[in-house]
Amino acid sequence: MLILIGNQKGGAGKSTLTLLLANYLTQQQERRVTILDMDYQQSLSAKAEKAKILENEPLYEIVPADLSHFPAMQRKLGKSRNEIVLIDLPGKMDDDGLIPIFAAADAVICPFAFDEFSVDSTLLFAMVIGRINKRAPLIFVPNRIKNTVKYETRTEVENVLRGFGTVAPGLPDRIDFQRVNTFQTPIILYPVILPLLDQIYEQYIAKEELL
Repeated sequence: MLILIGNQKGGAGKSTLTLLLANYLTQQQERRVTILDMDYQQSLSAKAEKAKILENEPLYEIVPADLSHFPAMQRKLGKSRNEIVLIDLPGKMDDDGLIPIFAAADAVICPFAFDEFSVDSTLLFAMVIGRINKRAPLIFVPNRIKNTVKYETRTEVENVLRGFGTVAPGLPDRIDFQRVNTFQTPIILYPVILPLLDQIYEQYIAKEELL
């Protein structure tokens, strides 16, 4: 199964959400996971190398890759049964190399924030995905929600996004998310991440694999 984590807007929390999902799938669901790090910053690959230096073996393989590498890698990964491949996408939409990746996706997860620029980028991302791949469910994840901020347009934004996919439970803005790495998720985050990750797994991953 191929799952994309992306948004055109940089800083939406793609890489952190990729780690959260990968840690959850390997530790809670005992699934085999490979991450393709296609983000330009390749922060996930850097975290994996840091973990090895600290003698903490990552729970899964993280492969730094360029968009142009995907067709060849897809043929290789397609031979691995029962493997879940997560792709941390680059924060852009103007590369034709994204087209085969979008077309191959079994599900797309899109973190976003309730600010004007993030919402506009999220809508553009959703429209492009919808044109290229009509079968993959699109899951929007409200991210970095501040409890002290009143989001006056939140209901309106969520209603618009539901025209493209599902709006999942959101994640709060907490400093603990900076401690997520390739070998563990801080247990203090479990109460806030499990409602989201359980829903993604049960409604999209487990269900897709039964089809």
